[in-house]
Amino acid sequence: MMVREPVVAGRFYPEQEAPCRAALDQMLGGVEVASLEGRRPLGGLVPHAGWDYSGAITARVFKTLAQRQPEVVVLLGGVHRFRGKEAPMFARGRWETPLGPVQIDTRLAERILGQTNLIVEDPYAHEDEHSLEVQAPFVRHLFPQAKVVPLMVPAVAIAHEVGEAVARTLDAYDYDALIVGTTDLTHYGPHYGFMPMGIGPKGHEWAKDNDKRFIELVRKMKGTQLVREAGENRNACSSGAAAATVAAVTAMGASEGILLDHFSSSEVSRQSLFDKSDSVGYAGIVFV
Repeated sequence: MMVREPVVAGRFYPEQEAPCRAALDQMLGGVEVASLEGRRPLGGLVPHAGWDYSGAITARVFKTLAQRQPEVVVLLGGVHRFRGKEAPMFARGRWETPLGPVQIDTRLAERILGQTNLIVEDPYAHEDEHSLEVQAPFVRHLFPQAKVVPLMVPAVAIAHEVGEAVARTLDAYDYDALIVGTTDLTHYGPHYGFMPMGIGPKGHEWAKDNDKRFIELVRKMKGTQLVREAGENRNACSSGAAAATVAAVTAMGASEGILLDHFSSSEVSRQSLFDKSDSVGYAGIVFV
């Protein structure tokens, strides 16, 4: 059996069960369920930084999605190290978390793989990718009976077709599923080699405005435009995952992305991820 062990536990989130559960309870207890006016949530888009930075946004999205208890959660993550044009899937076995294992829905994974050659089975691609690992404890905590299918989606022009293939499979076999995708937004500052407005408050405000270009496209369900937008304006690190997420939930019947929150790393701590001259944008969106 394939087992994916945590690689960023102890850095991005607590490594031991009791502190991890306490951190989740604190984050989830500190946020409200978003009002969806009776509409059914079909998925969400969350950040993937350390919980000290983006955990509050992630918690609010997951708490809102937890109004449902699906049988499976399809996780669509980024590709922070280039591995090719196909979307690597972890198709069998389990993912370990500090709270216990999350089982892979192998049958659904096989059915998705049969839909398209854009997705390949490659568990080893997931070994050092953190963008989905930081979501796994939320899934284990809030959806303890659910299985998962983890996919990494590269930032390529046809990324949205990955989401469409996932949605086709879910519909064809009548799965009760949620889609959870992840991306961080503008990486601004000298550490990232990107500071068109210089260092200081003016640069951070510009970065937030840059984020908003991407957020608005997500909210308006413009999935086919996201990879190009991020390529031109450097306002998302996992635009392929975002594009696939929007495409999947659109095919499942969603018509709108509801923005729950948006802030940057420099706003949630006295020190940003590296120092005050650097910042990363985070947003949480639920699709209905």
